[in-house]
Amino acid sequence: MMIYKGYEAIVEFDDDAEIFHGEVINLRDVITFQGKSVEELKQAFHDSVDVYLDFCLEHGEEPEKPFSGKFVVRISPNLHKAISIRAKKEGQSLNSWIEKRLCEL
Repeated sequence: MMIYKGYEAIVEFDDDAEIFHGEVINLRDVITFQGKSVEELKQAFHDSVDVYLDFCLEHGEEPEKPFSGKFVVRISPNLHKAISIRAKKEGQSLNSWIEKRLCEL
């Protein structure tokens, strides 16, 4: 795992091509990079993130931030009702109740 300016990337090694390649994983936009050495790979990662941020700035766009902590989950109305009631019985907001359950995984 590599981290730069809050952007996290995973890296794989292609044995046939003898090259490392990586991809930023904590956003929807696509940022990739590659290098033949660890040093080259790190520099390419930093450069790719910086190019992305510069591109957004030049085009007046807000760069996508690494995960905001918000996501939409679609569930059945019956399940929604059941967990809402359960959260209220336990004196919690729906978000807090769900977060607690997810942390138990």
